[in-house]
Amino acid sequence: MALIQTDTADRVATIAFDNYRKRNALSTALIGEFLTSLQRVQAEGARALVIRAVGDGTVWSAGHDVDELPNAGVDPLPYTGSLEQLLRAVKSFPAPVIAMVRGSVWGGACELVMACDLVIGDETCAFAITPAKLGLPYNTAGILNFMCRLPLNVTKEMFFTAEPIAAERAERVGIVNAVVPASELEARTYAMARTIASRSPQAIAAFKESVRVLSEAAAVSPSTYEYLQGLRRDVYFGPDYREGISAFRERRPPRF
Repeated sequence: MALIQTDTADRVATIAFDNYRKRNALSTALIGEFLTSLQRVQAEGARALVIRAVGDGTVWSAGHDVDELPNAGVDPLPYTGSLEQLLRAVKSFPAPVIAMVRGSVWGGACELVMACDLVIGDETCAFAITPAKLGLPYNTAGILNFMCRLPLNVTKEMFFTAEPIAAERAERVGIVNAVVPASELEARTYAMARTIASRSPQAIAAFKESVRVLSEAAAVSPSTYEYLQGLRRDVYFGPDYREGISAFRERRPPRF
């Protein structure tokens, strides 16, 4: 069965998660379908893209499929990994990408939301980045994505606690552009998408790409990069990552 639903109407494309049995976890298979859909709607000339989940479930996405994470001694978030490919594809998609969020967003899916250009949620939306629950060393690009989007103290809180930030505060700190009643979520999201689709696609594409390039323009020296990678290697070769993955698979609290 397909894990993704795709549709285009009025120059607005929709890519929707449709694997609620696994809480729309970002598995390699689901991401593969997502990337194929991205290529298709771009070829069709979509001027705005809405990412959403099918139905009214309480979870928008559970994030990275933890069953696919490697055991200790291997980088769990390499540049070539499927999740990293998805994040880069969303950020470089030439049209604005709007996340329409009903329910909770976890782990890698939280970074996917951060990679979107705009976010609209209802009262049930909540956002948590959870590597501290798994002993997982987050990669440098991912940390920068959060730092570019949020106040530094909020980024630190999210990574330190791994606790969700609920709708009202998520709007206040800038995770979402607007929180709207559940009954209005779809109408408000697609109204914004249609407004964007009515504007100059060339001007918008140039602006979006300019923002992406400028936000990634901070120079990091080779020695600094190697230092950061060394910090990450110490974690994924260390006991916390081994314990976090084991605890998740054994469905028990980790003992760090």
